[in-house]
Amino acid sequence: MTKNPDTFLTDKKFPFCPGCGHGISINALNKALQELNYGPNDVIVVSDIGCSGLIDPLFATHTIHGLHGRSPALGLGVAMGVAQKENKKVIAFIGDGGATIGLQHILEAARRNVDMTLIVLNNLLYGMTGGQISGLSTQKFKEIVDFEKDVPPFDLVQLTHASGARFAVRVNAPNKIKETLKKAIQTEGFSMVEAASLCPSYGMKRMNELIEVVEEENILEHERPMTKITDKSVKSLLDKTLTISKKYEPKTKQRQGVMIAGSAGGGAQSVAKFLAMAGMFAGLETTMKGEYPITVGTGFSVAEVIFDHEPINYTGLDKPDYFIIVTEDGLNKVKSKLHPEAKIYIDEKLVSDDLKAAYPNIIAVPFSKMANRKSTALAATTYVLDKEQILPIEALKEAVSTHRLKDIFVEVIDKVTAQ
Repeated sequence: MTKNPDTFLTDKKFPFCPGCGHGISINALNKALQELNYGPNDVIVVSDIGCSGLIDPLFATHTIHGLHGRSPALGLGVAMGVAQKENKKVIAFIGDGGATIGLQHILEAARRNVDMTLIVLNNLLYGMTGGQISGLSTQKFKEIVDFEKDVPPFDLVQLTHASGARFAVRVNAPNKIKETLKKAIQTEGFSMVEAASLCPSYGMKRMNELIEVVEEENILEHERPMTKITDKSVKSLLDKTLTISKKYEPKTKQRQGVMIAGSAGGGAQSVAKFLAMAGMFAGLETTMKGEYPITVGTGFSVAEVIFDHEPINYTGLDKPDYFIIVTEDGLNKVKSKLHPEAKIYIDEKLVSDDLKAAYPNIIAVPFSKMANRKSTALAATTYVLDKEQILPIEALKEAVSTHRLKDIFVEVIDKVTAQ
């Protein structure tokens, strides 16, 4: 370890309200790290959102600032990453509000029992947003503020212990925090220290008042060994990356945008990917963007593909040159984007008199009769490529040949082009 410095703190002024208890825990940690003979480069401090998230500039160590409730998850990831390094310590801070929001992250870190320490600064409320109660607000405190008195708080010591934490403790007395932190940091595995903290702006302003409303101090320990993290070599995902080189001459001389509109499970996204790859095989710059609902198994499935001889700096397709519409779900999704200048290829079953009147370039085709439901989008796209001469059909075949169902896809393409 690096020889202990005079301080682990920078010369920044503490940003907390006058009388805030967070500074007590920060000073205690500073002294604990010194007495344990750590150096600044040995320590990674992870902070959260809220008042506890103001600590980053205060520590002369490695620091990471996370999202609300996520410092335990970040800390866990860092701890796993530095597990092969000797004498490194990850210390995550979180408030009781963040602990409420990120409770599952705390329990997961405890379950994994990787070497890290979580310090929960519990002032019984959300201090930065106006003093709202948190999941750690005690019954006695809620009786004072007269809110949600019948809902008990989470007991972090019990919860983290039950999840597998090696060391879990609640400490209320300021003069005990330093020694408690030393023991937690020395613990090999996950340790959690819940430290009572004053909030003079919205909560308890005096320590004797705070002691009256907090939960009793408690220590629970496990004998389970720390989880060992081992590195293993894996192949890079880039090893599987397909290299696409120009093999065919493009037929289009200008930028073209194609929108494929179908239903979930109908292959619109896969076909759009094939179409984009075909463009690359023809030496064009291409982009592909898909859109579908989070249900993924039902509803619309829409994809946009752009071809250009020049670099494409904006992937939005505001006015497609071609629409390929194969289902009612797809039509309903893209109807607002239809415009008279576009060529609209649509399954004949979906054509109405209103559509014909509004869009003179509408072209009705029996797409649903060309292939089964899962291949209709491919059949329709093949039909449009063949009629409009945007790309060589051979380029599309080259693209589908990369798929495990290539034989079926090539058969669909050949069937359509032979008609």
